[in-house]
Amino acid sequence: MAEAGFVVARIGRPHGLRGEVTVQLHTDDPEGRFVAGEQFVTEPPERGPLTLRSVRVHQGVYLLAFDGHPDREAAEELRGTRLLVDEEHADEDDAEGWREEDLLGFDVVLVDGTHLGSVSGLHLRPVQDLLEVRTPRGDVLVPFVEELVPEVDEEARRVVVDPPPGLVELGEER
Repeated sequence: MAEAGFVVARIGRPHGLRGEVTVQLHTDDPEGRFVAGEQFVTEPPERGPLTLRSVRVHQGVYLLAFDGHPDREAAEELRGTRLLVDEEHADEDDAEGWREEDLLGFDVVLVDGTHLGSVSGLHLRPVQDLLEVRTPRGDVLVPFVEELVPEVDEEARRVVVDPPPGLVELGEER
């Protein structure tokens, strides 16, 4: 398989006893992307490649199972693994995801244009990713969701954040 380019999902916690895992989707086409028999390159690379054994949706959550990971214990070893597709097989929606190396050093401004700091990290979490912002008074973690991070301008190397009251001030007390 060609060199991987885009993250399409990140594996979360195991579900049940038969090796299924929850996933955080990073694609707008999960039905087309997750098909039994599909093979994924992984980050970290030593956990893969992974071949999809089964896919189902339970209460709105995608549950995937992979060959060679038949039980809960084996599935737990996959937690935090990113599933990738190579650039040749990526679609436009896959290309919209962000990797930490894409964002490091971007200026971070509030919606009113006030300079807050710069991106110093991207923490991938099972529920939601966190954007780490280095400010003059300390680091602040901002949930990387559209409501709080409405704009990422690659060309200007700028991220606009709209944090709730108190979030930025908490970082200043450190």
